[in-house]
Amino acid sequence: MFNLAGAPVAAAGAERASLVTVGAGDRRYADLTLRRRNERFDHRPERFHLPSSAEQVAAAVTGAVADGLHITVRSGGHSLENSVGERPGGTILDMSAMNAVYWDPEMRAFAVESGAQLGDIFRTLYLGWGVTIPGGWCHSVCAGGHIQGGGYGALSRSLGSVVDHLHAVEVVVVGRDGVARAVRATRDPGDPNHDLWWAHTGGGGGNFGVVTRYWLRSPGGDGSDPAASLPKPPTALIGGALMWSWKDLTREDFQRLMSNHGRWHEDNSAPGQRTNALHSTLMITGRQAVDGPADLLLFAQVDGGRPDAPAMLENYFDAVDAGVGGVRQVGAKTPWMHAVIPHSPDTDSQRGAEYARYKGKAGYLRRSFSDRQVDTIYDYLIERRPSIELARLWLVSYGGMVNAVGPSATALAQRDSIIKAVYTATWQDADADAENLDWLRRLYRDVYADTGGVPVPGAANDGSYINYPDVDLTDPAWNASGVPWHDLYYKENYPRLQRIKADWDPLHVFQHTLSIRPASDRSEQR
Repeated sequence: MFNLAGAPVAAAGAERASLVTVGAGDRRYADLTLRRRNERFDHRPERFHLPSSAEQVAAAVTGAVADGLHITVRSGGHSLENSVGERPGGTILDMSAMNAVYWDPEMRAFAVESGAQLGDIFRTLYLGWGVTIPGGWCHSVCAGGHIQGGGYGALSRSLGSVVDHLHAVEVVVVGRDGVARAVRATRDPGDPNHDLWWAHTGGGGGNFGVVTRYWLRSPGGDGSDPAASLPKPPTALIGGALMWSWKDLTREDFQRLMSNHGRWHEDNSAPGQRTNALHSTLMITGRQAVDGPADLLLFAQVDGGRPDAPAMLENYFDAVDAGVGGVRQVGAKTPWMHAVIPHSPDTDSQRGAEYARYKGKAGYLRRSFSDRQVDTIYDYLIERRPSIELARLWLVSYGGMVNAVGPSATALAQRDSIIKAVYTATWQDADADAENLDWLRRLYRDVYADTGGVPVPGAANDGSYINYPDVDLTDPAWNASGVPWHDLYYKENYPRLQRIKADWDPLHVFQHTLSIRPASDRSEQR
């Protein structure tokens, strides 16, 4: 809802008088232990804190440090790994109560608290001021981890990464005295806290402190006018799909499809190209018991406000489907928010396949997969495996205006890639954990066999995305490249992140398997 001045009123995010603490004897504890995603992991700390202000966060962190308790932070709970619950006991700060989104006239930017869900952010920014951010399409993901890791979505090819619109961040950090305090860091290079801002433009979560609030304003945005401070989304979208069934595809057909798809992205992912207005995801589902009409599904959308939008979409489908023979569907022009926000607000809260047990792995592509890699993918996905309930390779359009920013301008180092590849396996039965994990690990290892089992930055690959964390990258059994995990995520930006870690978390309070080590830490894989 909105007040008369047009600023949103976030009643659910209003500050409570005292910090909520929930221990194992509290009836609320069992609900808080359940993650929103990935039931492979269980969160059972000594206590949960549910703060509603930065001051309450600081009090909780100071108390945990004094008690010698490990501290982790949870906003939406969508992490692919167990960074929140990997250590038993300790303290978990659940940020869900801090979910306000509003215009801050003092900062001349939009304030977004870390527990705000992307769907609510999109709705509030658009209905209030007609603006948006290029965030992800899973609407229950929260700002807290999404923005710290870089943040991307269907508008990133035309608008860049979310962190390209990050003006400032508020972080609760811990000093050498063990006392926590909230500090603000801005994009201004003259800000003495500027390095802390930079670390939150792709450095990932759980590294430097507890983010309580972000301020969003595009570079060059008019801070005196909220409606001119962030980009406007398309007025409408035109979407469509191409579909293929495994039973209709030969190995040669699959090679042709993958080659067509990759070649289009090689030719259409530079900043400023007209085709930056188009985004797609190619979702390749492993063969199941019964072949479906859309085992392979390419869904695409284009800025419907462009006069050439229908032709752009048809030309894209022509290019990808050339010589293959899929089934095509193209929809009508749909208003932007109606296309982006789920029609039923309850849809994302219902339990389904993605709430089950799963594992994910990822890699950036700078060019198409090689023929050998495509053959490997085909061999893994064409064979029916009853114990692998849902196996998928997602190829997500990337590049465009993301690549207009230099690799050291933000902590997000991957700035010349064209596709994000995401490998997933999903299953229900805990007894099938080992088989599913082994299958996905072998698929990933064999796809990247030429570079030691991982996407080592080079001519074809560009490492991986920290918001898709994968602890296997620390394991020499699955990463035989000799390239340490942090180089796959951060590349040349890692030494600066280490220095910032040492400066802002001198007691190394915030840590997990894939957290940044301070510059003095010699335990890193080299």
